Amino acid sequence: FLTYNTNFTFEQCNVDVPRTLAELCTELQVDNMIHVSSLAANPDSKSEWARTKYAGEMAVREAYPWATVVRPAQLFGPEDKFLNWFANVAGRYPVVPLIDGGHALTQPVYMADVAHTIARIVDEPDKYEGKTVDCFGEKDYSYRELAQFVYDITGQEPVVADVPKSVAESAARVLQYQGQPSFTPDLVNLWSEDYVPPMTQEEYDAQVGSDKILTMKDFGIAATPMEKVAFNFLHRFRSGGHFQLVEGYQGAVSAQSGHSGKLFADDPGSGRL
Repeated sequence: FLTYNTNFTFEQCNVDVPRTLAELCTELQVDNMIHVSSLAANPDSKSEWARTKYAGEMAVREAYPWATVVRPAQLFGPEDKFLNWFANVAGRYPVVPLIDGGHALTQPVYMADVAHTIARIVDEPDKYEGKTVDCFGEKDYSYRELAQFVYDITGQEPVVADVPKSVAESAARVLQYQGQPSFTPDLVNLWSEDYVPPMTQEEYDAQVGSDKILTMKDFGIAATPMEKVAFNFLHRFRSGGHFQLVEGYQGAVSAQSGHSGKLFADDPGSGRL
């Protein structure tokens, strides 16, 4: 008898609402429209979210052919649901699961870079009518590499386990009923597939013709390295905070906690303390 109520389905959020907005833009003769989709949008994905993001793109294109479609990779930044996911799950569950060993690839992009790209489109909307803009980071990572990266910053030492997808799905069917669930069946499907751009940057650059897919590079925006900014919003997960590791008046606390008490301030962007 256990049921779970949601306000809206993926179909409603990702297809019906964008289609309605696009139809209204056409009816009211709105000059420009920007639709934010995803690099994961794929009609053949096992993830319902990814399938409906693709269907939403098609619906918008049909109702408002001049729309500019922005397709970002997974976003990272303060309060994201991506890097913060690893840190939150480490404190919430006894085990952090890596689906099928965490070997699927993703190429995350800094949220501010995507925002700046959209701002450039807003500045010259007519120039980008009907265009598709892919936004992605400078390099790809496996989910295993991301877990190691996050825990290197936070100092957390969770049990990280390789979990077959079938087992992860079974667990997610139960855990999805938690408030603000961190683990759902659709997340398992999404994170078991590569979440990367369809081409390399060089292949994007080599495109010719009016149907060329643009990237942040076409707007003069360089991808911000994850290593440069992640420490700023992940250090809050450190036990006792990062001041605990600074040599000086906190030295006694550092010694008690087993840390060296040294701060490698010469490389603030590395995320290594």
